[in-house]
Amino acid sequence: MKRWNGWGDDSIHAHLPNGAARFLESVIGAGENFPDASFDDVLGRVPISRLAAPFTKKFHPLVNTDADVRALHARGQSLPDWIALRSGNLDAFPDGVAFPQNDAEVREVIRYARDAQIALIPYGGGTSVVGHINPLQNIPTLTLDVSRLNRLYELDETSHLATFGAGILGPALENHLRARGFTLGHFPQSWEFSTLGGWIAARSSGQQSYYYGRIENLFAGAHVETPLGELELPPFPASAAGPDVREIILGSEGRAGVITRATVRIRPVPEFENFYAVVLRDWESGVNAVRELAQQRVGVSMLRLSDADETFANLMLAGHTNAIQFAQRALNAIGYGAEKCMLIYGVTGTRRETARVRRETENALRAFGGLPVPFLIGNVWKKNRFRAPYLRNTLWEMGYALDTLETAVPWSVIRETSNVIKQVIRNGLNESGERVLVFAHLSHVYNDGASIYVTYAFRRARDANETLARWHKLKTAASHIIVAQRGTISHQHGVGIDHAPYLIAEKGALGILAIENSLRAFDPYGMMNPGKQVVGSR
Repeated sequence: MKRWNGWGDDSIHAHLPNGAARFLESVIGAGENFPDASFDDVLGRVPISRLAAPFTKKFHPLVNTDADVRALHARGQSLPDWIALRSGNLDAFPDGVAFPQNDAEVREVIRYARDAQIALIPYGGGTSVVGHINPLQNIPTLTLDVSRLNRLYELDETSHLATFGAGILGPALENHLRARGFTLGHFPQSWEFSTLGGWIAARSSGQQSYYYGRIENLFAGAHVETPLGELELPPFPASAAGPDVREIILGSEGRAGVITRATVRIRPVPEFENFYAVVLRDWESGVNAVRELAQQRVGVSMLRLSDADETFANLMLAGHTNAIQFAQRALNAIGYGAEKCMLIYGVTGTRRETARVRRETENALRAFGGLPVPFLIGNVWKKNRFRAPYLRNTLWEMGYALDTLETAVPWSVIRETSNVIKQVIRNGLNESGERVLVFAHLSHVYNDGASIYVTYAFRRARDANETLARWHKLKTAASHIIVAQRGTISHQHGVGIDHAPYLIAEKGALGILAIENSLRAFDPYGMMNPGKQVVGSR
């Protein structure tokens, strides 16, 4: 069963080795496990639904106004969401949750919300980390859960196109495709619990986007139900017929309407895939090496470079203390000391092709001091790549809050930007005497730049509001640095509520006006997911 106040399946628990616990205590201090609110505590805060009784009767069982269903759709996976759920301090709930099973039922729900002048929030897997699905206070709201729109409608093996219901989860989508010898290849870290429609609405990027492409490259067409009617986006291979309306739906975060079906570009399942690890002496040589690989277009499927702090933290979190200490001593002896960085790269394709790519990659990395690691770190990463978020649950229960943020900038400012973001976070709680553990990696690379993905952890306070204030201080400081460095405020997490105040710095006033007018063309009533992407909303 899915956790109601944390990440993932509640039967899965991430183990933290004793050495890792001691490491955290030495860096940021001992954590304390303050008690969490129970689900009954949260249910006690759910107010009476403001939806009209005739509507609930007319649409029963399509719309559910039960307190437990509304509570389970009240928040996503951002750290503020966690703090609210774990403390029981939720300030808003949807007034009902609709579970349509087809386009006609989606239209009926939108029509009701429009006529009743209530807000409507499309809800996929509930994995948003920036407040996409959160209802606002004092606004009657109906959440539209697309989980029952989860069919495979068509698979065109000749054209390599597949059409799915937008509520299908990542594993189910891949199972349908692999049964026919195909894959989408889109694997965000939330893959197990996020939906195709959510990927499109938030402009998601999978871990192997370097090979398969980001969701905007994979998104070919869609059917969207809007407050003004149906929008059909045919899957053309290419078109010069004016502006591409798909670009309005991409990243629209539910403000234009409800994506009910999407057509995506698929490809045959590769013959072979593997992941390997290489150690580089320091962050600078690692960044230069990754840039060289990207700009020379070496045919890897993934490049993921951890800085020295993340490399050390990952080794500590992995356990196997004796083996790691032995490896550390061996690497130190040949000049790979405390500043060493770990690069994990993937190769995907035919066996012959991937063998060639591996040789080319390691030859290129040698010029930057790259040392291939003989043990199976790459495959360990692959095995655990969807298990990392479960550590958030474990760390919370140990008294620590963990969050991430990300941006993307040109290669010329990668090192400076990663350094200043980490510095402002590391020192962000000095005034209160609290320490912060922070590290980063490059997770997606391009010809002209890369994304910087930052992870940070700090101690929870006894008072939930103080924990939230610590997060807000760190998030705000880092966001201002990102804007000052002319980075994007979001490389893959979307905008939602948390990033909305910084959107104008990226788009400009005229750009914001163009976005608002485009979305208003589909939703002149302002009923679709209000408060999201709205500049100054936080």
